[in-house]
Amino acid sequence: MKTEEFRKYGYEIIDWITEYYRNIEKYPVKSNINHREIFNKLSDTPPENPEEFHKIFNDFNEIIMPGITHWQSPNFFAYFPANTSFPSILAEFLMSAMAVQGMKWETSPAATELEERVMIWLRDMLGLPESFSGVIQDTASTSTLTAILTARENISGFDINNKGLFDYKKLRVYCSTEAHSSIEKAVKIAGIGRKNLVKIPVDDKFGIIPELLEKEIKKDREGGNIPLCVIAAIGTTGSTGIDSIKETGIICKKYNIWFHIDAAFLGSALILPEYKWLIDGIENADSFVFNPHKWLFTNFDCSAYFVKSKELLVRTFEILPEYLKTLSDRKVNNYCDWGIPLGRRFRALKLWFVIRSFGVSGLQEKLRKHISLGEYFKNEIIKDGNFEILAPVVANVICFRYKPSGINNEEELNRINENLLHNLNRTGKLYITHTKLNGKYALRIVIAQTNVERENVDKALEIIKKKAVI
Repeated sequence: MKTEEFRKYGYEIIDWITEYYRNIEKYPVKSNINHREIFNKLSDTPPENPEEFHKIFNDFNEIIMPGITHWQSPNFFAYFPANTSFPSILAEFLMSAMAVQGMKWETSPAATELEERVMIWLRDMLGLPESFSGVIQDTASTSTLTAILTARENISGFDINNKGLFDYKKLRVYCSTEAHSSIEKAVKIAGIGRKNLVKIPVDDKFGIIPELLEKEIKKDREGGNIPLCVIAAIGTTGSTGIDSIKETGIICKKYNIWFHIDAAFLGSALILPEYKWLIDGIENADSFVFNPHKWLFTNFDCSAYFVKSKELLVRTFEILPEYLKTLSDRKVNNYCDWGIPLGRRFRALKLWFVIRSFGVSGLQEKLRKHISLGEYFKNEIIKDGNFEILAPVVANVICFRYKPSGINNEEELNRINENLLHNLNRTGKLYITHTKLNGKYALRIVIAQTNVERENVDKALEIIKKKAVI
């Protein structure tokens, strides 16, 4: 593609994106195409000769778009959001154009130094201790794995990195029964094993029970096992249950156990003074993660990982072959040594664009709006009388179910609500997901999409009430 062609089609794509956002609510939120429908429309073989860009772009519109679920629709209430914003999108253009490989300071000084500065901004916005150092990872799953690997090397004096796990077969990791599945994946990858992940029961608010955590730790120590790491959640995935950071941190300090905090979604709320209570006791944490790509309007992927000891982190991952040695190695942050991959995208650029474009006050305003819409939805559901709230509403995630009068059988209620979920999503007018809480099938709505308004919530309420019939 020549420069002028790039300009021509670049403007066309900008126009397409602009119209896409103007008309995004006209698309069905969740794609309802059949399995393999997209695959079967794609050519069996790659083209032998170059194809015109207009033909490729036309196929994008005709073949690909029908199979897209529109995460940026204000009627998207599923999972957790993967939000973006126009400043973030524009930064992504620049990132893609420059195609910076930001593995070391030498490979792009600006990428490294901007990341260092932006992570200090975030640390201070959230109210984390000044002793924390930050780095951008791709996802919270990677950040949690990074924490477990660092804890593993710390407890073994870096012996496992050198000799393998052979002498450390009894390491134990702890989390609640409501914690994210990425923890289970991480203990598998780290060589600790799923059987050594201890899941602690939760209370009626879906937070970990500290007394039971300490009981399991004592039992493991007495049985010759080695307590390695406790992972607490500020906002579990299913219900946004809150683990007590203060009590859990005291236990970890008492037994010299690495304390990692997963605040992937709800961590963004820490920029609000009224949510600082969530990190009471943060001084005992060893590492912390939250995802700006969820609720801080920054394109996926962008996971903010903070660690108390950057020296332990770097020593865990650092490897320096001759071809990567530079004169500046001991003077700067080389972020390729702060995590798993060598290659790194210039993610800090989009975060910088977003924070500067919104300002802290603008970000706070957005989050408060979403939280108030969550409260509004909860109150309207309760007022209706035919629904039941199944978990505390901490911010803007509401777990509820349809509970028609006269039906008390749990299996029947689960069936009714599962059918309701599918009927709602088939409308194409909204998209919600589910979880199970104490065996109850819960409809789960997350009011956090960047551009969601009261009218979108009202429309969702209207459709839910209309479809909620036996």
